[in-house]
Formats: sequence, structure tokens, C-alpha cells
Amino acid sequence: MVKTEYLEKAQVLIEALPYIQRFNRKIIVVKYGGSAMVDENLKRQVIQDVVLLKLVGFKPIIVHGGGKEISRWVGKVGMEPRFVNGLRVTDKDTMEVAEMVLGKVNKELVTLVESLGVKAVGISGKDGALLNVEKKYSNGEDIGYVGNVTSVNPKIIEDLLEKDFLPIICPIGLDKNFDTYNINADDAACAIAKAVHAEKLAFLTDIEGVYLDPNDPSTLLSKLFVKEAKELIDNGNVGGGMIPKLQNCIDAIEEGVSRVHILDGRIPHCLLLEIFTNKGIGTAILRKDEIKDYDIQ
Repeated sequence: MVKTEYLEKAQVLIEALPYIQRFNRKIIVVKYGGSAMVDENLKRQVIQDVVLLKLVGFKPIIVHGGGKEISRWVGKVGMEPRFVNGLRVTDKDTMEVAEMVLGKVNKELVTLVESLGVKAVGISGKDGALLNVEKKYSNGEDIGYVGNVTSVNPKIIEDLLEKDFLPIICPIGLDKNFDTYNINADDAACAIAKAVHAEKLAFLTDIEGVYLDPNDPSTLLSKLFVKEAKELIDNGNVGGGMIPKLQNCIDAIEEGVSRVHILDGRIPHCLLLEIFTNKGIGTAILRKDEIKDYDIQ
């Protein structure tokens, strides 16, 4: 007799098959940040997930942040991190540190992907005029070299995907005067997903997903339609950092991204669990009234 544990493993693979078939050769943008960037075990598991997606036929793109690491290095060089309305105030010196740190993080991720047998290329939004920005203000306050994405030139990404590379992008852009700006990684991932017509956009966060009641963990929503997401924002059911994240999800869906996932990056292999299983583990934001397993029988 075949052991039950082996049959269970086979069942997992069979469950994943229709998803692999449906999303083969489709682009998926993964916004990588939060605790999954700090914990070395989680970091490796996230990259293993992305490499597996690549090897089974997806076209993944990683857009990464590095806020915690930037704060650490700003402190190391004797500067004091300063925030206004939750946004980092970025003067010229801080911008120099941020670009250095994000470049370091970028190449560490490239190395990790390469060590798992997949060819990766690390770029910033400055390369190939990928991310063009304008100065961002926080409730009218000048917060320095923080940018809003005004346009995306996806040609460099498309060229890398065509040559079978995995692009890894750090959120740095240029304005019309060729000044360097830091960009919120969520905003960058959303803009890139729209520009490359991604099938999926996945946000790795430090929360389980979207709750109907933020104070009640049992109200986690496994799926959320755009209309419902707008109602959650309008009714004040979500707050803090979830508002801009949810708004990014809505914008991405309305600009043609098929599905957006908000996942808890602290859970090992969260990407695989959400994408390749019927129930998933996070919140999927959908364009229209679809069932969670996307009508796959």
C-alpha cells in the first residue's frame, strides 16, 4: 500500500495543476516587503516560491522595498529617521543612503534567485526610464525626494521577460529634471503591474489580509470585489496603512490587472498557498463576481 502522506503530496500537485495551466506564461508581479525581507528563513522561502512560479511557466517580476533596512542604515550613519503622516522624509543625504541600501538589497535578491537556478537581473526604476515621477506631498507638506509615479516605460521589463530573465526592481525613479526620488514600493508595484498588463499582483505584508472588522480576526475576507473594497474605504472599515494599499489594489484592477492578492508574508510559502490552492490564505481582490477558485472545476 502507498503511504497516505505520499498520496496527500500527489493530491497537492493535482490541485495545483489547473492553476498552472490557466496562468502559464502569464505575468505576476510580487511586491516583496515587510517581515519577509528581514527574516532570513522567510526571505529564502519567498524567493523559492517565486523561482517555482518561474519554473512552472509563470513570468514573475519582483518589486521590493527596504524601509526597515533603510532606517537601520540611516541610524548607522548618525542620521535620525523622520516621518510625516507615515511617509519617510527624504532629504538629499537620506536619498543617497536609501539608493545605496536598495541597491544592496536588490543584488542580494538577485544572488538568491541565481543560487536557485534561475537567471535574474536587478534594476531600478532609473534604468531604461522605467519609472518617471513627480514630487509627492503629504497633505501639502514637502517630504523631500519622495515621488509619485507619473508614467512607466515597461520596455526594459518586456525585454528581460522575453529573454527569460526574472526582473527584480527597486523603487527608485527620476523626475523630468533627472533628480532621483524614492517611491513607495506598493505604488511602484501597482504602476508596473498596470504597465505590463499583469495577470496577478501580490502584496506580501505583515497582516493576514483584509478584515471586515479590523478588531476581529475571524472576519478575514478570502475574496473581495472592487465595489466592496470601495465600500470598506468609504465606510471607514479599514484604516491606517491598509487604505492606500487597498486603493492600489482597486486602481490595479480597474487598469486591467485581473486579480490582486494581499498575503501575510510571515507565513512560509504564502505565495504558493494562495495561488495554487482552492481556498488560499489571504484576500483576493477581484474585478467582478467570481468564485475564489476562479471557476476552475
